[in-house]
Amino acid sequence: MTKYLFNFILIIIAIYFLILIYTYFYQRNLLYYPSADNYSDHKINFNYEEIFVRTNDGYDLKGWFHEKDKIKKKTLVFFHGNAGDLNNRIYKLNELKNFDINILIVAYRGFSGNKGKPTEQGLYEDAKSTLNWLKEHAVKEEQIIIYGESLGTGVSVEVTQHKNFAGIVLESPFTSMIDTGKFYYPYLPVSLLLKDKYETLKKLKNINIPILVMHGKKDKIIPFHMGKKIYDSANEPKFFYFSKEDDHMMEFNERMFKNLQSFINQLS
Repeated sequence: MTKYLFNFILIIIAIYFLILIYTYFYQRNLLYYPSADNYSDHKINFNYEEIFVRTNDGYDLKGWFHEKDKIKKKTLVFFHGNAGDLNNRIYKLNELKNFDINILIVAYRGFSGNKGKPTEQGLYEDAKSTLNWLKEHAVKEEQIIIYGESLGTGVSVEVTQHKNFAGIVLESPFTSMIDTGKFYYPYLPVSLLLKDKYETLKKLKNINIPILVMHGKKDKIIPFHMGKKIYDSANEPKFFYFSKEDDHMMEFNERMFKNLQSFINQLS
């Protein structure tokens, strides 16, 4: 009986190590979903110019620029989440275009037909190149509003550190990818395995511009307590919109827009 028990334990250990090996080498397939197709049944009802942003490491990133007046009006830069392409954000852009602002959204490497594969450092480079594109087109730093969605909140916080942007909006943010990984895989040594860590919470101290944190209390992907912790840890001036009804992808309804509009209106 002892021999069978010993062999059983060995099998369990072997299976566990196989899981570790698989997770380590294929973890980015578990994190990034460029081919996802949620919320794609919406028609575009805003004008935009298709643009391409050149990164320092040689990628041309597809983007849309909705311009009203890039010199006089603020520009909202939308950094999207880990799933889908530009078309999956149409329903949000259809509403955001009603604000008196310009809007720029650029797909990361590996998304929306762009070449390359997404990584943490790669997405940071994509975001920095996007902001550099605005600079080259005469948009001043203090006229930029950063908007991060889900994974894009980690990207947004990275590029907003020590900057003088007008403000930053974080929709469904997470404290770090390590914390998120532990939430999903408590049986794995996530801290040792994870390549892309997106340590958002640690970087918040380097942001001293107005911040709006939005999170749904029914979020099943990124638990609400992470968004609450982001808000609690952020520097002033800070604002929040916590919805009792919303899941991960928040409803762009009248109440949400009232809070977002109020935040944008008070930005200097």
